[in-house]
Amino acid sequence: ASGTNHVLPTSGAAHFTGGVSLSSFLRKITVQSISPEGLGALSQTVETMALSEGLYCHAQAVVERRNKLLRLKKKGNELL
Repeated sequence: ASGTNHVLPTSGAAHFTGGVSLSSFLRKITVQSISPEGLGALSQTVETMALSEGLYCHAQAVVERRNKLLRLKKKGNELL
């Protein structure tokens, strides 16, 4: 009733990967988060890098986040 997975991938893929399981069909993604302090410290660098790479919307996104952070700090938001 219990044992190792005996279903192997085809076309030679079993040579470099293990058996087929539920995780074979899941999409793996990477997620990052940043603290308000981290955003304040890195936002200018991120904006500069994005602009130098032609990623104008990414640059604008970090500017908007930085501005929102500054507005919340001016209001004395306790969540920060």
